[in-house]
Amino acid sequence: MAVASAKDNKNIAQLRRLIDRLDEQILSLLNKRARIVMQIGKLKKASLSDLHAPVREIEIYERLSRLNKGPFPNEALRAVFREIISASLSLEGPLKVAYLGPKATFTHLASLRQFGFSAAYVPVNSIKDVFSEVERGRADYGVVPIENSTEGVVNHTLDMFIDSPLKIVGEVMQEVSHHLMNKSGRIEDVKHLYSHPHAIAQCRVWLENHLSRIPTTEVYSTAKAAEVCNENPSAAAIASELAAQLYGLQIIQRRIEDNINNFTRFLVISQKSLGRTGRDKTSIMFTIRDRVGALHDMLKPFSEYGLNLTKIESRPSKKKAWEYIFFVDLEGHQADEKVKSAVEALKEQCLFLKVLGSYPSATEKGND
Repeated sequence: MAVASAKDNKNIAQLRRLIDRLDEQILSLLNKRARIVMQIGKLKKASLSDLHAPVREIEIYERLSRLNKGPFPNEALRAVFREIISASLSLEGPLKVAYLGPKATFTHLASLRQFGFSAAYVPVNSIKDVFSEVERGRADYGVVPIENSTEGVVNHTLDMFIDSPLKIVGEVMQEVSHHLMNKSGRIEDVKHLYSHPHAIAQCRVWLENHLSRIPTTEVYSTAKAAEVCNENPSAAAIASELAAQLYGLQIIQRRIEDNINNFTRFLVISQKSLGRTGRDKTSIMFTIRDRVGALHDMLKPFSEYGLNLTKIESRPSKKKAWEYIFFVDLEGHQADEKVKSAVEALKEQCLFLKVLGSYPSATEKGND
């Protein structure tokens, strides 16, 4: 192993002193920024404006990404400024976010990805409770799972939108990596396995090859499984790395999911709609009269106005036999003329139509 010379040590010390001075400048600028943010917060409160402005956040990320010449990576730049913005929002006023808990669920991770660590997070026990917290004003936003790239849609979330007045104001694409964990970190100590049914399904091949004779119990979240293991040395859980850290568990095997490209899409819900960002997606739901050619006629307005559909899903209405509710995602904002015209044309053929919201389209790497 090479040993640093006295000259090298001196150069390192000089560079570290330079870093210290730069850190002090960054700290000074952060506090200067925070004072300006607090002024903006006072003006917003006086005019009864929303403190949280997702469109403004997107503008900040995109502008800085264009200006960035490196070597600092844009992905890390986004993470840094997400926390700066999150901390700034906490100075303006507490931002409350409801999510499917407990801590360390993948919904919690998606919430952190969207709002940063400085928001006030409210874990609840069900998707219905997330909607309720936001509808009753006890949370500013809610985060709910809507679909997984392996297991498909979360039907309960779709059903909640039928009667809820809430709007979709964002989406988060969260990579889902499942880890096997227990108290000891040894697979031979595993006598019982706990996890959410989706996580178990997504790791089916690995489990059949390595734990086929171990009994499995489904629980309402991966984090709950980790909590169970914290109290039971013979139990193992399939959960996130954050869950292992929070509940004092050791990871036996990392990334045991069958599909390594495993993502879950989450929706951000709020009482208020969101304005244009320039890269928007709109979600709608509707029912149509049961007749020959109904599905073709439903798709025709989108084709005529040159709109790309990114998703179409159907669910039984539960009100009438063989009546279905369709959920559609399309590119564009509900205020765009093409989208407005297509929706109006579709509405004429529907028994019921509801615009669920327009919001910035996310990518698999985040909301960049």
